Amino acid sequence: MKVTFAPQLSEMIVDPKNTPIPKLHGYLLGAIGPRPIAFASTIDKDGNPNLSPFSFFNVFSANPPIAIFSPARRGRDNTTKHTYENVKELGEVVINVVTHEMVEQMSLSSTEYPKGTNEFIKAGFTALKSEKVKPFRVKESPVQFECIVKEVVELGKQGGAGNLIICEVVLIHVNEDVLDESGKIDQTKIDLVGRMGGNFYVRAHGEALFEVAKPLQSMGIGVDQIPHDIRNSEILSGNNLGQLGNVDSLPNETDVNDFKLIELADIFVELEDDVVALEKTLHQKAKEYLNEGKVDEAWKTLLSFND
Repeated sequence: MKVTFAPQLSEMIVDPKNTPIPKLHGYLLGAIGPRPIAFASTIDKDGNPNLSPFSFFNVFSANPPIAIFSPARRGRDNTTKHTYENVKELGEVVINVVTHEMVEQMSLSSTEYPKGTNEFIKAGFTALKSEKVKPFRVKESPVQFECIVKEVVELGKQGGAGNLIICEVVLIHVNEDVLDESGKIDQTKIDLVGRMGGNFYVRAHGEALFEVAKPLQSMGIGVDQIPHDIRNSEILSGNNLGQLGNVDSLPNETDVNDFKLIELADIFVELEDDVVALEKTLHQKAKEYLNEGKVDEAWKTLLSFND
């Protein structure tokens, strides 16, 4: 198969080895996001609570349930975070998720208070006793993960180097207010926030949420099998082509004809003498169907032009 390449775009090249760490840090965090936030609760060997957010974080396994976050070494003076020191001492942590309702308090807790300062008190959070680990949970967080630290991987000794805290989740607390009728976490209710570059966050709520059908149950035909005139449409976007390619078969000729006669008749009558306008209008109509998630109707619309 012949591979075609797009024209080279104007771009800036960043070589990590020749870029100051603060500037490199900005490029990484500005481009990689939104990042989920691990609101990590720990205690030191003397029992002093600590609470701090980290956006170098994600879940990496379900069996066993593993989450990893990284309290990186400070770039300005190469010192380590209290969270890192605490998990090295005790080996336990509670990871609390962050919602829009608590984001300002969470941000306040990231202030670099002296060691021994209780950020639960400073930021106005309510500490709840955990069941399987010593660190406290954050009551205001709708989901709290009690974790045992399995391993700490130090990625370097210089300022800005990460420290991967590999945690096994041993107990999960979920507020029933964020559950749907089937007992699953309702993404429209939990109202999570994610970290972006600089001072920016993103709220996973309302129109920011959207669904994309997963191609798991069948094998899609792929964009390469879409007819050339459709694949090179000036109306349809790459996302639209992805939707069209995520079907296992195309509508049959009878269904296309029926759809053309019933749903598209007015368009064909109005533009029967202007082929260019007809094709453009049908592609626009298909795009409208795709925006509504009606992929079958979009395919029938597109195929009606060549019928």
